[in-house]
Amino acid sequence: MKPFADLTRFVNPRNVAVVGASARESSQGRRLYDNLVLHSSVPGEVYAVNPAYQEIGGRPCWPSISALPPAEIDVALIMINASLVLDALRQCAARGIPFAVVMTSGFSEAGEEGRRLEREIAELCEATGLHVYGPNCPGFVNVRDRLGMTFSPAFKDDLNTGSIGLATQGGGLGRNLLQGLSYGQGVGLWFSAGNEVDLEIPDFIAHMANDPKTSVIALLMEGVKHGRRLTAALELARARNKPVVVLKVGRSEAGVRAAQSHTASVAGTAAVNSAVFRQFGAIEVDDLDQLLAVSRLLTRITPKSGNGLCIHTFSGGTAALAADIAGAAGLPMAVFAPETKAALRKLLPDFASIDNPVDTTADILRNPEASAACLRAICADPAVGTVLFPIPMDYGSITDGMAQAIATVAAETETLIVPVWMSRRLGGGFQLLETAGLLPFLSLSDAIAALSKAIPWKRPERATAAAPAHADAASDQARMLSEAAAKAMLRAAGLPIPEGVVAASAEQAAREAERLGFPVVMKVVSAQIAHKTEAGGVKLGIASAGAAREAYATIHESVARHQPDAIIDGILVERMLPPGGREVLVGVHSDAAFGLVLTFGLGGIFVETIRDVAHRMVPLSRDDARALLREIRYADMLDGVRGQAPADLAALEDLILRVSDFAWSRRDTLQELELNPVWVGAEGQGAMPLDALIGLRPGADASLEQRPS
Repeated sequence: MKPFADLTRFVNPRNVAVVGASARESSQGRRLYDNLVLHSSVPGEVYAVNPAYQEIGGRPCWPSISALPPAEIDVALIMINASLVLDALRQCAARGIPFAVVMTSGFSEAGEEGRRLEREIAELCEATGLHVYGPNCPGFVNVRDRLGMTFSPAFKDDLNTGSIGLATQGGGLGRNLLQGLSYGQGVGLWFSAGNEVDLEIPDFIAHMANDPKTSVIALLMEGVKHGRRLTAALELARARNKPVVVLKVGRSEAGVRAAQSHTASVAGTAAVNSAVFRQFGAIEVDDLDQLLAVSRLLTRITPKSGNGLCIHTFSGGTAALAADIAGAAGLPMAVFAPETKAALRKLLPDFASIDNPVDTTADILRNPEASAACLRAICADPAVGTVLFPIPMDYGSITDGMAQAIATVAAETETLIVPVWMSRRLGGGFQLLETAGLLPFLSLSDAIAALSKAIPWKRPERATAAAPAHADAASDQARMLSEAAAKAMLRAAGLPIPEGVVAASAEQAAREAERLGFPVVMKVVSAQIAHKTEAGGVKLGIASAGAAREAYATIHESVARHQPDAIIDGILVERMLPPGGREVLVGVHSDAAFGLVLTFGLGGIFVETIRDVAHRMVPLSRDDARALLREIRYADMLDGVRGQAPADLAALEDLILRVSDFAWSRRDTLQELELNPVWVGAEGQGAMPLDALIGLRPGADASLEQRPS
């Protein structure tokens, strides 16, 4: 895996060159130049490069990068025609400039010629050590240090800074997010990656993970170029206690097409993307507003915030509504200590509700001091991590006093206080809360949705190593093994496989069935037949030698009718497992972005009808395997329903880990693996694949295909 780039000199350059600087007012080259000269704090020089001018804005202009005076230039900003970019980058590399930002469009997003240019740029970077940011991007903004390496006319107004780090692949939506954080806790750094020919989102995550001034990392992603680099960066952020909030666009077919045409990156499968984010501790959100809200909440969250939720308001109907929404979101409600209830009873009228949710009644509006005292008592309760404080209406100076009480207590406590200003009359109280940095929500549903994303985030108890780099997923058709060959490979790797033998004649089938013990199952062995049942290639419950002979002949006849060109290697005779087991699916496939991904879900006939599956990147830890079993919608079926004994979850967990290890050890040759169904017995009975499918990449070493004896 390519190491993460050290971006120190990029984020805080001493001297900068603008290639394509222009004297034409309102041109992108002029805006870029002015943003650096007039609106940034560059410690050294900003050099203009354009053979059409001798000076721009009263400052000298040079004809080329090669002609620049001796100086240690850290970043070259390139705003010229795409056909001229490669030569400019070669000059950067020859001069020893470590970073270049290519803002120009017309590369891989525009067609084959653009893709060829990108390949040449990537080769130049690999050969020289030059790092290229972009192309097809608006540049980079360091708000906290006033550095605008961007052509955006809005940069001069980017004045609100903070500890949120932002990395996006799209420029327009990235600018939208930056402006969405223009009040309250703001953005410190904004990386807009563009086509990621060299520097990628993972490089920016890694930099912000190591940046002491960044507390939360917000991502807007359209595609994933190198999945294993992304997961390594997410793991680094988790190890540094930096929450990562991600909005991944391209979750529908139309969205995938739009993302691929925009950035020419791999949008990937939505289910796999979500599973990977969950596996590596990133918080996935649903829209731009939620990305902003969750990122802001995480800048205020403390270890105590993960305790129970308290709803505190002066309206009984609002309290009930908030409790309903919080319950539906699965947020645990705090149970007050006796001391908390006693304090509230002293402060509130007899008809107030002192349980959670707390309804102080409108009586408290006359006494802001009592409101602050109630809030202090609740925040002091160890069981309370977060207080949701809905204010359903604007009562002018009365609710202004309530807002002041909230702001005062919020400044004193570790408990997270989240106000919700439900009225569309945004009066003085709303402004007061906003000025205090509490940024009230306008909707109960939005507030609770954001809390349900932010509160579960926990600092890791330990840092787990990221998986090593994985070979790119193969796109050619896999070379499929027969079931018997697949099971032989799995058995050799230590997976539990039912005892069985491939019979070459009806008499051998009868003998082996008697030796194994009845009942047995008999199945056609052919690499050309993926769906044996549909071809009449499976017979179950065979209870005698005569039935085995008959099944052997019947299977051959059925397969010959359904698929006459199939090569039959024999008939697999296997011991049948006891009835009553659950059927699940365990599979592995090669994802274009993330490499090998393991899938678990209900198996057998439920695979196509219910489609209840969950995913994890290979290799899995035991915690991953355990979480996977609980992630499917019908996980309760494994626990036993209507008198059914619980399934052997320990054995199933072990099987999943063995499959993960098997796949990871063959990551350069394995393209797909499917065990469906996997029989899972009651506790103590084990878990065992009944059918197995393995596809190897074209050209894989034939020695890996272990033939049955």
